[in-house]
Amino acid sequence: MEKYFRLKEHGTTAGTEVVAGLTTFFTMAYIIFVNPAILSQTGMSKDGVFVATILASVIGTLVMGLFANVPYALAPGMGLNAFFTYTVCFGMGFKWQEALALVFICGIINIIVTVTKVRKIIIRSIPESLQNAIGGGIGLFIAYIGIKDAGFLSFTADPNTYVVNNGTVITDSSIVPALATFSKPAVILALIGLILTIVLLVLKVRGSIFISIIATTIIGMFIGVVDVSSVKWFDMSSVSHVNETAFKFFGSDGLGSMFATPDKLILSIVTIFAFSLSDTFDTIGTFIGTGRISGIFDAKDEEALENGKGFNSKMDKALFADSIATSIGALLGTSNTTTYVESSAGIAAGGRTGLTSVVTAILFILCLPFAGAFGIVPAAATAPALIVVGIMMAASFVNIKWNEFTEAAPAFMTVIIMAFAYNISYGIAAGFIVYCLVKIFKGEAKKVHPIIYGASVLFIINFIILAIRALQK
Repeated sequence: MEKYFRLKEHGTTAGTEVVAGLTTFFTMAYIIFVNPAILSQTGMSKDGVFVATILASVIGTLVMGLFANVPYALAPGMGLNAFFTYTVCFGMGFKWQEALALVFICGIINIIVTVTKVRKIIIRSIPESLQNAIGGGIGLFIAYIGIKDAGFLSFTADPNTYVVNNGTVITDSSIVPALATFSKPAVILALIGLILTIVLLVLKVRGSIFISIIATTIIGMFIGVVDVSSVKWFDMSSVSHVNETAFKFFGSDGLGSMFATPDKLILSIVTIFAFSLSDTFDTIGTFIGTGRISGIFDAKDEEALENGKGFNSKMDKALFADSIATSIGALLGTSNTTTYVESSAGIAAGGRTGLTSVVTAILFILCLPFAGAFGIVPAAATAPALIVVGIMMAASFVNIKWNEFTEAAPAFMTVIIMAFAYNISYGIAAGFIVYCLVKIFKGEAKKVHPIIYGASVLFIINFIILAIRALQK
């Protein structure tokens, strides 16, 4: 184990990696229940998607851990699964088999892009100010997820908040949230968990985040948030349903029909582009945001991206692992499988090698027969972990030159859009576009890497397409 993962070289131990793997798993385990609920609305088998979600997570995470030796976990991406269901299937009219075929092709494109070093060149082209903004922005993004999951935000009507709609002032609680009243047991439990996590971190207790998750879950049993009375502790019945989703896009309902007419051909190409663009920049954002701060991807590693041939760096291998996971997931029957930003919780717990990922993958595979046992961990127990990780990641803001508007404007737009629009790639898009604008009007257009210009144009095209699609509904 020491020889394979080089634990001492990375300044970690097997015990720390195990705790980190457990921490990562519990912060992202919700996906095995949420993903089937979203994708099954398209007509897919809920049990089939459940198994596909677990298997795609296991395979992708194992490849990441064993091949790249970095502490990242993969699973079907939130946001991408919603895009799959509500936009591709419901909005554009694709059958779920066709949508899986589109995801599979997207994965193949990502593999080609990674092997040809396009993805890596993109990373090298991003200016340092935006890299720091992406890191801090992801911190706010996951902290917001944690605050929302904890129930700290209330969407009850508040007369002190309002929005303006065509000149008319109206109250709208669904748009402007307020602070919760902390009257519900689950919210109180999350608050206890947050305080406990902060105290343990201040005291520098080893495995603070994981200890807090377990302790908060146990407390939840006593205050009625966690109910273990009806839990099925062992159930293998769902495993046989994987054949209801796996390899289903090979045939007349999938690949055979998605390019049947010229208009569908164009629509398919646009959709593949949208999938690929979002997947690519979500992953790049996660690696930059967490890898820089933790030291997982250092200067030598980034230099190897530009100068090396083959898979000579951890980033090379990590990007390749991520790229093949999408196609594997589509083959099994789920939407884009991608690197999870929740991996930052395990990294914050001390995870530095692929052993963290292997532990996370083992826990995912155990979910097949023991889904009920893992399902008892409530969002109130994992939400505090995301909040404190967001606090840690905000440290990258100190490296941004806020007193220089040309640096501050792109950085601010990256951060604010990423968090408020609830989308990593959109935040990156906003930062890129504003960065290009300020440099052009400052007379420093030549200082912008061509990749940034190209990516900005693609993002703008994507936004235009989305606007046109919205107008056509």
